[in-house]
This record gives sequence, structure tokens and C-alpha cells, in this order.
Amino acid sequence: MPTTSAPPSVLVVGAGPTGLTAAHLLGSRGVRVLLVERNATTSDAAKAISLDDESLRTLQSAGGLDEAVYPILVPGTGTKYFGIGGRTLFHARGTGDQRYGHPFKNPFAQPDLERVLCTQLRRLPGVDVRFGTRLTALAQHPDRVRVSLRTGGEGGPVEELDVSYVLGCDGGRSTVRDLLSVPMRGRSFPDVWLVADTLEDTHDQRYGMHHGDPDRPVVIVPGQDGRCRYEFRLKPGECEAGTSPPFALVRELLRPHREITPDQIERAVAYSFHALLADRLREGRCFLLGDAAHMMPPFAGQGLNSGVRDAANLCWKIAEVLAGRAGDALLDTYDTERRPHARAVTDLSVRLGRIVMTTSRPRALLRDALVRTAMHIPPARRYLTEMRYRPDTRLRAGAVLPTDGAGSGLVGTMLPQPLVLHAPHHRPARLDDILGQGWSLLGIGVSDTDWATVVRAGLPEATAVDVFLGDRTPRDRAGRTGIADADGRLDALLAGLTGSFVLVRPDRFVAAVFTPDRAQYVGVTLRRFARPRPTTGTTTATSDLAPEIPHDSPGVPR
Repeated sequence: MPTTSAPPSVLVVGAGPTGLTAAHLLGSRGVRVLLVERNATTSDAAKAISLDDESLRTLQSAGGLDEAVYPILVPGTGTKYFGIGGRTLFHARGTGDQRYGHPFKNPFAQPDLERVLCTQLRRLPGVDVRFGTRLTALAQHPDRVRVSLRTGGEGGPVEELDVSYVLGCDGGRSTVRDLLSVPMRGRSFPDVWLVADTLEDTHDQRYGMHHGDPDRPVVIVPGQDGRCRYEFRLKPGECEAGTSPPFALVRELLRPHREITPDQIERAVAYSFHALLADRLREGRCFLLGDAAHMMPPFAGQGLNSGVRDAANLCWKIAEVLAGRAGDALLDTYDTERRPHARAVTDLSVRLGRIVMTTSRPRALLRDALVRTAMHIPPARRYLTEMRYRPDTRLRAGAVLPTDGAGSGLVGTMLPQPLVLHAPHHRPARLDDILGQGWSLLGIGVSDTDWATVVRAGLPEATAVDVFLGDRTPRDRAGRTGIADADGRLDALLAGLTGSFVLVRPDRFVAAVFTPDRAQYVGVTLRRFARPRPTTGTTTATSDLAPEIPHDSPGVPR
């Protein structure tokens, strides 16, 4: 791995998927990062097994990292749920429209993901990775964190260095969380599950299977190249959590599904699960992400994805603060914005376990009857098949500006990623590839005069994008990129906002929707989170507009 010539600004502790993603997001924004991992290599344990569309979009934002990850994925078609007797209840596929530019649910093997993410860090000269290195102490100061790192085992050399921020991505037994004395609250569950990752499997389905037979609830998730994950709820006395299950038990559980030999078992473990959330996600200059911040049952498939959401929410904010484009108040929004969703996803995971994986036959019979009835009611059917029960990621507080006017449905949500036609060559492109990594400002059928007004409003530095609705040909203008609809989704999303601006954060959440007369208010309100763009002496795209566009220039045709 490359080493940096300058000291790191951020220490990331833990080289699991969350820590590796955080290192990519920071490093691709020019932040100097030191990533340390106590183990000698990335993990060989197949723990998490599903990446969702939001996580893939986050990897896309880190320099197109999604392209390196796709070869290890099975782009999936959701989860099929079965009731008593193996009868199909419903197939949850999501909306099917790749709203965020990627498939909704995608099985993978965690060791493969970690290897790819770690290898790809070589592209980033500002990221240094050290395995076999553990954090042993930290002391916070107003302007830095002094950390102590030990290389090798006990008695190994200890190095002390100062960093601006520490990200604890070191799992459920987080050293960072312990050193900060941040408790986790929630509950642990007595149920014991056996997880077996197998090889040379004949399952070829591209979806997960949840078998809700109360006698023995089972989860099956086929993977790539003959891999398959099986999860069985154990009965009392069959195996204790935290122990290695005997081969005879694994073979007996797998018998209804396949024959197995010892060399076809990649991993087998018995475990119980938890529903826990840290009291604080920020403590001074230190932050908790992933399992260090929250732990949840596996039934919603959101444990790893929640960690990636943490990294996506936090890392751009740290980069903005380090670059002097934002103040410390922006970092406080990490806890404000992530805590409600982490709690909601954890609660959903618990509910799914109680309902789908119940061992009560009366409850299972009622579940099956209710689902079969719901499938005959269109809104209820969509609720199930499109997985609308998954918690909304809308931000209701933090670095967003709620509005009661047009566009209020967009504010606080993640902006979809349609295909767009990009001037001047009109080649289809993914929207995020046009917006870049920073803030972006979309003008929906607005005039040059409107742009000049907005430039003077003290908004964050942003990529300026003219949106041409309908069948109009997109054109680049001075300091602005022109885009138009390529697949129908851009027009459907923005057609009601003609004459408005949409301010999009680097993590693709919509911060504000406003008309030009409200631009000054938006700029003032967001100033505590993002310092205003300079109006002179800058090469920022939107700033360049001020001296070049006369107030009487013709408007963009609407």
C-alpha cells in the first residue's frame, strides 16, 4: 500500500467494509488517511452478504469504485418469502426501476468485497493502510487527537501521532467506543442461529429465500460460483452461540437442501444477535460508524449497508471541514441525521425476525393468511413486493432546509440517479457522473438572470447544472453544464419544479428546493453548515457566472 509523505488528517480504525469505504470516500476527496487494522489481513469470514442500491451508489461516488465491485456481485432480484409448507407468499424485488442507478439488492461474499476494496485503495496515494496495527490509546484536544498505535503483538513498538479526526469502524467490540466510554443500549436475543457458507452448491436463483416454517425457519442466499449461505434457527440444546457447530449437525440441517462434505463448508458458526445503538455517534473529534455504532439482526439485510450509509453521511462532511468550506456544526449533523434511520432499520430487523422467522405455528398461520389477503389489494401488494416497509431515509433535521412549497417532497431525500443526456455530445450518462463529488445546484428551466441572482446568495460552492426539460437539446453555458432527460425519469422527477433550483449535497441528499427570490434565505440558513462561495477571485463554476451574465440576458426557453 502507498504511504503518505505528510501526516494523516484522519485515522480510520478497522478495515472491514465500513472502514474501507470510509478510506475510499475520504481519500478520493484528497484527505490524507491512515487506515489501521488489528488483524494481519482482511477478513476471510463471510459475514454480510448483500449490498443494496444506495451502497453501490456510494461506491460509485468514490471514483467509480462500483465498477471494481460489480464482478463479485450477483445482481439480484430481491427476496422470496415462503410460509408454512413451503408455499410462496411474495417476492420482494423493490421497485425494479433502479431508482438510484443500481440494482436494488445484490448478494456477494464479504471476503471478496474486502479484498477488492483494499486492493483499490492503491489508486489513492493519500491513503496509508497498516495491518497488524491496533489503537491502544487516544487523547482528545481542542484541535487534534493524539493516538497511540501498536504494531505487532504485545510488546510491539508503539507510535504516537496527532490526527484531526478518528473514525471508529472497528466492529461490535470497538476499541474506539471503549476508549471513549460510549455505552450501547438495546437488547440481545437468546435465539441461536447456525450459519453455514457452502461451496459447490446447485442453487442458481438470483434471490434470497426466507422459509418461514415455524418448525425450522431457514434463510438461503445463493452467491457466485457455487457459493450459498444457509441460516437455520436452532432448537434448544442443539448448539450454543459462539461455538463451532459439529459437522453432523450441519449435515443434518442441510440434508433437505443438499448433500455436503466437510471440504464443501467454507464457514459454519452458531451465533445470537443483538439490537443495540450507541448513546452517541460523535464524541469530540471521534466518530462511531458501522457495528461500532449500531448492531442489528440480519433479517433486513441492512447491517453492512447501514455502515456504508454512515460513511457516506460523514466523510464528505469531514472533507468539507478540513478544506475550510464548512464549520464544526456540520459534523454535529452526523448523529442528528444517522441515528433515527439506524434505529428504524434495527427495529425493522427485529420485527421481520418475529414475523417471518417465528416458531409459533398460530402466529405463522395468521401471518400467511394476512399476506395472502394483502396480495389481492394493490396498495398492500406494492407495499410488500416493492419493499416499502424498508424505513424511509428522509432527513427531517440536520443540514437540510425543509420547505412547505413545491419540491417539499424532495427535500431531505436522496436524489434519484436517472440517465441523462450530457451536452455537448448528448451521450447518455449517469447523473452522479455529471454532478461530481461536491455540492451541486440544478436549475430547472431557469433564466440566466435567475442564475446571477443565485450566485450572489451565498450558497455553498457547487457544480452548476442547467436542466432542460421535455425534448429540448441540452446546451452548456458559461460555467454551467447542460443536461436533458434520457430515459423519462428526469422529466418525471423535476417537471413540476420549472423555475426552481435544487441544491444537492455531496451525498446526493437534497438540501433545499427554492425559487430565485428565496435564494438569499437559503444561503443564510445553510451558512452554519457550509461557508458561502466567494463572489470574486474564484474558479468555481457558478461563481464565474456573476461577471459574465448581464442581467438582461435572455432566459432559457421553458
